Amino acid sequence: MTPFEIIREQLGGAVPFARHAGVKLTHVEEGLARATLEQTSSSINHIGTQHAGALFTLGETASGGAMAGVFADRILSVRPIAGEAQVRYTRLAKGLIVAEARVVGARDVLIATLERDKKVAFDVTVAMSDTEGKEVATMRVSWTVKAVT
Repeated sequence: MTPFEIIREQLGGAVPFARHAGVKLTHVEEGLARATLEQTSSSINHIGTQHAGALFTLGETASGGAMAGVFADRILSVRPIAGEAQVRYTRLAKGLIVAEARVVGARDVLIATLERDKKVAFDVTVAMSDTEGKEVATMRVSWTVKAVT
């Protein structure tokens, strides 16, 4: 099993609320992750579409996967914290929603900063779309990763 597969399995089941909402982390690689959210009775709002909180959880989960993918070779020696998130809902979200998250910044620069300063801050952008490929939301999550000594 690759480090990315381990991260996908471990991170994918680590957050009880994400599991409750039905979020599944489906892919992790260096600086990129995908997660899905099926529309269920646990994820809908009062008008029968995906709840904003469930979409937020989907985006945050995907961003965490992308972040972890950058630090895969040292994930047990860092402490990541999501410090801020901004989400923009662009259309009603129905059915299966896919989130794709990408780290802003090059891995080698982020790792060098972590090694030099014992912490690094960076953003992860997330695009969420329905099965027709229509954007339903975008998100930006600001992460700080600190070395655990």
